[in-house]
Amino acid sequence: MENYIAMAIGAIFVNNILLAQGLGSCPYLGTSKSMDTAMGMSMAVIFVLVMAGAATWIADHFLLKPYDIEFLRTLVFILIIASLVQFVEMFMKKSVPALYEGLGIFLPLITTNCAVMGACLMNINEEYGFVTALVNALLLGAGFGLALILFAGVRERILLNDVPEAIKDTAIGLVTAGFISLAFFGFQGLG
Repeated sequence: MENYIAMAIGAIFVNNILLAQGLGSCPYLGTSKSMDTAMGMSMAVIFVLVMAGAATWIADHFLLKPYDIEFLRTLVFILIIASLVQFVEMFMKKSVPALYEGLGIFLPLITTNCAVMGACLMNINEEYGFVTALVNALLLGAGFGLALILFAGVRERILLNDVPEAIKDTAIGLVTAGFISLAFFGFQGLG
């Protein structure tokens, strides 16, 4: 149990996949203008991360390693992640059309979200067991979601204030993202 608590602190705060490792910046900047969109993207990424973590672990341990074709790992993982994203996209389009419209191009871009691929490769490189790989994927997704929701909250507050025209929107967003990353570096002493 202590290992999972340490893993949670590490994945969410210390080694946050977005703020400390710099993976998944595109949806971080693109879908963080409103809290609703950020929440939806966070849930979609968490779902894809956990499902991809399970599917890639199974593919690696029961297909790639036994047949000694680990050099195909990247290709197989991309196919698995793309299939899962298509499933999520079809589900959202059918059941949550407003969120589907709000996410726009960023929903299919989860396929190329390097945070998802990075988490899957991290699970394999760390040689986690199946359950530990799932827990790690869930925690990395929670860290991604926390960063995205925090950033969306800050950006919504910025919109309510007078910001000089020269640094409006993307420029102030990048500066704010830098400050949030610096704040998360304060967790480096934990774990």
